Amino acid sequence: MSSGEIRAADRSEGARGQTFLEEIFRPLHRAEQRRWARTYLRGLIHATGRKTPLRMARAEALPPAAAQGLHQFINASPWDWEPVRRRLALRVAASTTPYAWTVAELIIPKRGEHSVGVHRRLDPVTGLTVNCQRAVGLFLAAGSHCFPVDWSLVLDEAWGRDRRRRLRARVPEAETARPVGGHVLDFAAGVVAQPRLPDVPWVLDLTRCDDATGVLAGLARQRLDIVCEVDPGQVLFSGDRFPTLLTVGELMEGRYPRQQQAITRQTADGATVAIPIHTYAGTVRLPRRSTGRDDGSVRYRVLQRPATDGRRPARYWITSLTDRSVEDVMAPVCSRAAVGTAVAVLQERFGVLDFEGRSFPGWHHHMTMASAAYAFRHLSDRPSLAPLAPAPAAPAEAAS
Repeated sequence: MSSGEIRAADRSEGARGQTFLEEIFRPLHRAEQRRWARTYLRGLIHATGRKTPLRMARAEALPPAAAQGLHQFINASPWDWEPVRRRLALRVAASTTPYAWTVAELIIPKRGEHSVGVHRRLDPVTGLTVNCQRAVGLFLAAGSHCFPVDWSLVLDEAWGRDRRRRLRARVPEAETARPVGGHVLDFAAGVVAQPRLPDVPWVLDLTRCDDATGVLAGLARQRLDIVCEVDPGQVLFSGDRFPTLLTVGELMEGRYPRQQQAITRQTADGATVAIPIHTYAGTVRLPRRSTGRDDGSVRYRVLQRPATDGRRPARYWITSLTDRSVEDVMAPVCSRAAVGTAVAVLQERFGVLDFEGRSFPGWHHHMTMASAAYAFRHLSDRPSLAPLAPAPAAPAEAAS
């Protein structure tokens, strides 16, 4: 795209885009930071190939010295990314009709050992050992898109205890090595702390989670609705008078009563297909994480998509939506496919794999800008971008 075409595109985005930029970057207190933020965002959108500061400066027809300014804005400027992400999440929620929260993992290949969080890891998909950063993203699903609104960098035990590497990469003291499930629960706590964000179900794939029971229990403590795919070996309690501990697979493949029905879905070519879904006739509870005993505080339903062609295994979901139809329960599961598409687009068009710095703040700055660029591009065709409503005033005693 030529510089003239870029400027024409910028003009077409008009006042709506300006409103978006002003609101998202309002937490940046210095006008200079806001100007660099807008330039970096436009560079992520318009630059081709790797989204490096030099390529982004060229895409905006800026002098070569601007590349250093973009580099400084991401790697050295001390702006706080969390308020920007909060405003991004609020903007997405206000501009769309969200239907689910979901989480996706991102593997970022790296050379060398100095980038923050880099470690060698076995890729469960390819079976190969890769040198990489491992990230987890929080997405808000709305329509056909999943919008990234928060990110967390997964540190392994080596990064958790190596003080010298942490100091060099500017990793905060509070940032520790913990499993992916811990990052998911941190996301949930952050959403709950913002009452203006939508109260929609959390749709998660826990089939490869090392502590699926712990994640489910943590979401229950937050009183969040869930539709979570689980491994057939996930344990639960069935029955009221004499609770029986068994696995999801045993429950749905054994002698226990089930209801059978079908939901309809459209294929990519527009054809309508019926998908069989089996539902356990009763409700179940999960074991307490600490004792393994029956936790009767929350009741769940179990759903199964049975194996039909002899090749694909059966799939299982646990949901807290016990009073909804099967169609309503399974509808937000489509966000799992949408989030995969969003991750691919973030890689191909918005540079989430292209951060060249080594520091913890720099990585979070870059991921925040990539998320804002994705939202800016996919919200730009909305009919309006009305200003966000102000946050409720704090009580007098709390504000003092």
